[in-house]
Amino acid sequence: MTALGTTLREATATRSRAPQILARCRALVRPALTEAVGRSHPWVGEMAGYSFGWCGVGGVPAAGSGGKGVRQALAVLGAEAAGGPARAGVPAAVAVELVHAFSLLHDDIMDGDQTRRGRATVWKAYGTGPAVLAGDALFALAVETLALQPPPVGADAVRLLSGALGDLVRGQADDLLFAARPWSGPERVRPDAYRAMAEGKTGALLGCAAALGAVLAGASPAAVAALDRAGRHLGVAFQVVDDVLGIWGDPSVTGKPVHGDLRERKKTFPVLAALDSPAPAARRLAALLERGGDPGEAAVLAEAAGGRAAALAEAGRQVDAAESALTDAPLAAGAVGDLRSLIGFAVHRDL
Repeated sequence: MTALGTTLREATATRSRAPQILARCRALVRPALTEAVGRSHPWVGEMAGYSFGWCGVGGVPAAGSGGKGVRQALAVLGAEAAGGPARAGVPAAVAVELVHAFSLLHDDIMDGDQTRRGRATVWKAYGTGPAVLAGDALFALAVETLALQPPPVGADAVRLLSGALGDLVRGQADDLLFAARPWSGPERVRPDAYRAMAEGKTGALLGCAAALGAVLAGASPAAVAALDRAGRHLGVAFQVVDDVLGIWGDPSVTGKPVHGDLRERKKTFPVLAALDSPAPAARRLAALLERGGDPGEAAVLAEAAGGRAAALAEAGRQVDAAESALTDAPLAAGAVGDLRSLIGFAVHRDL
């Protein structure tokens, strides 16, 4: 097992509690999430249910869970960290889960991905137009869920979600634009640009989840800001680890093809860090990528140039920063412990 840093090693010792934490939060949130989806048009509700793994095409019930539910757990724990009851974070959890599902529906269309969690994506199963419509409906439901909360926290929550969505869109736009930039030369993507992209694309919603739960529990601005920072750092760490798994992960565990990200020529952190290295392998890697060479050879060169080690070190730094944000804020100790367990579980995946 590869350690990502001192703090992550400590989190790893307690991350075995994370599945129970996630299960508790899912059980608390699921009725409200089901009720929210039920407010939509029946056809849209079916596509939403399909995206969550609740049903198949046509609405036939299925046993899927719709993922681990990290974001909804962050919202519930954010409320508890602020000293409130877990139920105070449920509307926040519903909103972020709906936004996350909306983003996945649209991401799959933009990326042309045909499968997710072992079955056809919504656009592949229902069509592109219907999938866009379902995503739009989920976004509207998320805003409505927060707007229905009593003032002033409802308005505060909507403003917080709006800001996070702006960051998410900017991150996604940068990610799409990275594809057209060269692998070498002054216009290449540098690791700093990647960090900013990942914070927006992945970290903004994770930070928003924890912060929204705190807002609905009446937290102080300092507590809300600390939880948002922690989630954003977690998002960057999560994305960097996902990049490592996308190149060197075991396909039987990750569900991704071997060297899949390299085959798709994605600008991932390990490759960008390798290209920034002074090692001779970095120049060979750049030349190979420019001519569209063998992905397996690119993986070997990226590791030889230090890309994998740099990515794991970066994930460790981001986890340390998330831990520092939690430690320095006026938060309830028990919930902070649960958040640390969740960080270790979310980041230290099959490395």
